[in-house]
Amino acid sequence: MVNTNYFSGIVKIRETPKIYFRNEQNYVVGFRVELSQKRKSTLIVLVFWGNLGREVEKFYKMNDYILVEGYSSIRSQKFLTKNLTNCQHLFITVVKVYPILLNSDRSSTKI
Repeated sequence: MVNTNYFSGIVKIRETPKIYFRNEQNYVVGFRVELSQKRKSTLIVLVFWGNLGREVEKFYKMNDYILVEGYSSIRSQKFLTKNLTNCQHLFITVVKVYPILLNSDRSSTKI
């Protein structure tokens, strides 16, 4: 059993969002972000499920600042990768996301 806590904060995206499929019906997007602090920056992993994951993967890029709300837990790295190492990381399963400061070098695409 995993203890979870609610998290809300502004983070900076440090890598390109990656798409993971848990099975044919569930769509999962995950990437690392930086939680800035005065003394030391902390890297955490954000996980988005379903349609929210699809929207995040299409819209947000590296170096964007976003406000996230979700539930935090400590899990092994094997949750998102096929890595065989058993290191623990802080994961946040995001429920809501809001843009704060988006990177200015976006290409202008028309729909």
